[in-house]
Amino acid sequence: MALLELEGIETYYGRVRALNGISLSVDTGEVVALIGSNGAGKTTTLRTISGLQHPARGSIRFAGQIITDVSAARRVGLGIGQSPEGRRLFARMSVLDNLVLGSYTRRDRAGIQKDMDRVFELFPRLKERSGQISGTLSGGEQQMLAIGRALMSQPKILMLDEPSLGLAPILVETIFSIIAEINGQGIPILLVEQNALKALEVADRAYVLETGTIVKEGTGEELLHSEDVAKAYLGM
Repeated sequence: MALLELEGIETYYGRVRALNGISLSVDTGEVVALIGSNGAGKTTTLRTISGLQHPARGSIRFAGQIITDVSAARRVGLGIGQSPEGRRLFARMSVLDNLVLGSYTRRDRAGIQKDMDRVFELFPRLKERSGQISGTLSGGEQQMLAIGRALMSQPKILMLDEPSLGLAPILVETIFSIIAEINGQGIPILLVEQNALKALEVADRAYVLETGTIVKEGTGEELLHSEDVAKAYLGM
């Protein structure tokens, strides 16, 4: 049984159908990429999984439990962590305070400190700037903080929404290296990313989403060498 399973999910914004019966899964240890053009429904998929958007039809199963009607806050406690598109930091609060807020569902002080140390090990720059107001960080540093904040919830799965958006090429490489490192520490990742080439390079499996429908799936390697995917998303 997969760690995360979506089956027949339909999600609407008013009368507009954003997701059209999508089914996907993420297994323990995997990096799964979700690629597609703007407006394809990638962010809506993550919002539906996290409980911020409620599906009209279909089911969501996580760690063997049906969570379709579980609140967003409860899903964080169950182990679904997300770094959202646009980072969504508390811009007037310090780096440290943003990280502490990431652990708001937890009560294990020793575990929280251990995870704080792990975040600072992954992102030494955040440790250097722990007292700095987060809104004054560079774009790359803000992305590191958004990921670090999600890790502080002790996720069993980490969902990343456009982690390379707006970053310089050298920082894109850094972010994807960190994604691989986080996965190597045992955390499965569901990755939404416009940079399809980089996403497929790190993904074990991937899905292609078009206008709310999954039109293609396979291993990252298979989709990297797919002529249709190359023409549509890889600029080839």
